[in-house]
Amino acid sequence: MADAGPIVDDLAAESAELDSLVAPLPPELWASPTPAPGWSIAHQIGHLLWTDRVALISITDEARFANVLADAESEPDFVDSAAAELAACPPDALLADWRATRGRLHDALRTVADGRKLLWFGPPMSAASMATARLMETWAHGLDVADALGVSRPATNRLKSIAHLGVRTRDFAYTVHDEAPPTSTFHVELRAPDGQTWSWGPVDAAQRVTGSAEDFCALVTQRRPRSELDVVAEGVDAEHWLTIAQAFAGPPGEGR
Repeated sequence: MADAGPIVDDLAAESAELDSLVAPLPPELWASPTPAPGWSIAHQIGHLLWTDRVALISITDEARFANVLADAESEPDFVDSAAAELAACPPDALLADWRATRGRLHDALRTVADGRKLLWFGPPMSAASMATARLMETWAHGLDVADALGVSRPATNRLKSIAHLGVRTRDFAYTVHDEAPPTSTFHVELRAPDGQTWSWGPVDAAQRVTGSAEDFCALVTQRRPRSELDVVAEGVDAEHWLTIAQAFAGPPGEGR
């Protein structure tokens, strides 16, 4: 079983990088619109805070997390509602809360017993998988914030876990679209930020995806249109997958 520690380290580093983008902003810039329709920078940080909160609850209080699930089932727009509620907080209070909450979550993830599965909105997951999901969301929402501010962030090898999640969720993407996953295996080969090659699946597979690891991560988090990305498919099944790929739970947001 994967050790959560290194992934939690990456999550902490990714969170700190995003923190460094928003911490210097004057309050009025927290209201800047991001590429997610209706979401400001404050909404993006509020969403990360809320999700970190419920992830921490999943680790520390399973009975309470069951109530979170029940509330989510009764409120179809719970993600947007939670983001909007937290976005209304003063930016300094929102940032302080996110810092404290994510720190507690990172500490808690390191203490999860080997073999324990954590309850979530989809299937239960290991601490390593939970940390990977939080890393993916932090990177993706951080990209929205960077876009809002008109800045670029350097790609890092923290993307490897996000790319891995994007590959592992192949069949999930078909399920979300009420389609049967292909029975064929895929080979995915990506160029890492440091020039290494990351690969998954048999090298002789007829269905193949190749290209930039950063661009693949942008594709599976649906942050960039495929026409702008260095991601190439070979094979009918691989080509279709790239039109529906997603590494996150639930339906994609508007405009994604």
